[in-house]
Amino acid sequence: MDDRLTLLTRTNAPEILAAFKLDRLGSLQPLAEWLASFPARRLSRQILQFDDLVGQRGLATAGRYILEQFTSSTHIEGQQYVPRCGPLLAVANHPGMVDAMAIWVALERRPDLKIIASERELLQLIPNLRRRILSVSSRAGCGSGLLRDAIHHLRQDGAVLTFPAGCIEPDPSLRPVKPLAGWSDSSQLLVRLVPETIVLPIAVSGVISRTAYHHRMAKRFADPRERDWAAATLQVLFRHLRDTQTRVVIGEPISSAKIGHRAAIHAAMTALLARVGNRCDASLVQSDQPDPQLATSK
Repeated sequence: MDDRLTLLTRTNAPEILAAFKLDRLGSLQPLAEWLASFPARRLSRQILQFDDLVGQRGLATAGRYILEQFTSSTHIEGQQYVPRCGPLLAVANHPGMVDAMAIWVALERRPDLKIIASERELLQLIPNLRRRILSVSSRAGCGSGLLRDAIHHLRQDGAVLTFPAGCIEPDPSLRPVKPLAGWSDSSQLLVRLVPETIVLPIAVSGVISRTAYHHRMAKRFADPRERDWAAATLQVLFRHLRDTQTRVVIGEPISSAKIGHRAAIHAAMTALLARVGNRCDASLVQSDQPDPQLATSK
């Protein structure tokens, strides 16, 4: 535990500094890293607690823990569309921060869920989550291994979550999203190879705090991606900036009969992204109350 905490702290501290371009300070760098180690150690303890929950009680419980720590509230719609069994491919946008954890809670019916995600040093230090990850590696020849593992899991009637963008996307609640720009066709490939798979489109918004996004430290960055990263880091550092109202909307399942047409997924996701990006969406008021087992608030 202590060794992992130390290693995680050493991993997280540079990330905190890099978010604010404070990772090249010359002779002041050791001092900056020492200061960053305090919030990094606090975050690392939370990550270890999270990983313990993954191992003991599953992804959904661990996801709730993170949502309770880093959001104000979470609203989930469309859980009735989640099949309890059979091969399932959940396809989602990726605004970062707590998006994956919110989706895990939304997909609580599927304790067999595995996640396609990029390799990261941090994953080596949280083994319970790592066992749920189908890793995307940049090394040559590793893509076939990922594809093989994902296909095997689907053929075992398992559920897989993928973020086809392959990188962090804008939060639809903060700024306009160019629908599905740069998304890969991996979803179609998986369904073509496991044709009984059901595709479930999911849209997430409200993971980056509007208050943090407009904070003077975030506004220093003209590049939208850098500003998002700075805002997300501010949320990690300061509890009063965790005022997000996270929203997950699950769309109607798409069968293999439609999946051959790339437009089917894109049309569903475009509609969902427009919906979660509308802060005045009447469904937030008019929809049925979400299952208390799947929605969280503080």
